[in-house]
Amino acid sequence: MELGNISQPVYGPGLKEPGSSTPGLVGMVHGFLRLVQPNALPIVLCCLTLFLPQLLIYEVGFLVCVAIGLLFIILVPLVGCCFCCCRC
Repeated sequence: MELGNISQPVYGPGLKEPGSSTPGLVGMVHGFLRLVQPNALPIVLCCLTLFLPQLLIYEVGFLVCVAIGLLFIILVPLVGCCFCCCRC
């Protein structure tokens, strides 16, 4: 293994994003994440009472997704049970 010149290192370009075999899927995931969480993380940590509303605004996209997910978890089995048990 060759280390090169340690006292005078040669630096290359910055980090590049890794290549992907599914660029369409990667673009779709990044688009979803930008849609769900468009705001920057609030850095103000001086007081919990001031930080909590900012944190909730930051996480509102994920909270909506969780609410929709819980709604589906509850409603889909309930509707399926109604269709199975209450056939006309």
